[in-house]
Amino acid sequence: MTAEPGLILYDYWRSTAAYRVRIALHLKGLPFEQRPVHLVRDGGEQHSAAYREVNPQRLVPALVDGDLVLSQSLAICEYLDERYPGHTLVSGDAAQKAAIRALSQVIACDVHPLNNLRVQQYLRRELSVSDGQAVDWMHHWMALGFEAIERILESHGPAGACCFGDQPTLADVVLIPQLYNADRFDCDLRPYRRINQVADHCRGLSAFRAAAPENQPDAPGS
Repeated sequence: MTAEPGLILYDYWRSTAAYRVRIALHLKGLPFEQRPVHLVRDGGEQHSAAYREVNPQRLVPALVDGDLVLSQSLAICEYLDERYPGHTLVSGDAAQKAAIRALSQVIACDVHPLNNLRVQQYLRRELSVSDGQAVDWMHHWMALGFEAIERILESHGPAGACCFGDQPTLADVVLIPQLYNADRFDCDLRPYRRINQVADHCRGLSAFRAAAPENQPDAPGS
């Protein structure tokens, strides 16, 4: 997208954390400049001295808004929600806002960190775990998370098209990228009826389509 002055996203097409921020930006209708950081090429561009100045954790995403530099995808999404008008990502009364954040954190805090690239690399390189064992590890932690999310969605009042009602919230912004990661590693998603209903709906929305990994400028074949 054409950049609004100062709004820059350091990104990688297949990063699920960066995927979350792309969805949020598109839902808010915010133009932004993408600066790809290839996480694998040449040992990972995130480890370069130049990128370490942007994000000392050497992770994506990072968002630059004028003189402000932010890391951590959930913090970025909530910043965008408070800073810019338009679609609201965390809405409702205090109880619903807490529920939205809690479901988001099931993935962002408990599931995704155990499955991201640097954990996979450590398992294989340092602990000599086989590819099959690494995939089993990922399936285990994803399944525990999805089982919990399914129960949360089923218990949260009348079903809507999205996680909480009929409009996407932060919970959907976090869920859809994790499902992409699950599909990538052939995690069985068939047992999760409500999760699949939400996914079918959200993937049809323009903001989610625009943010999808295969539609990014640094995706292979783009």
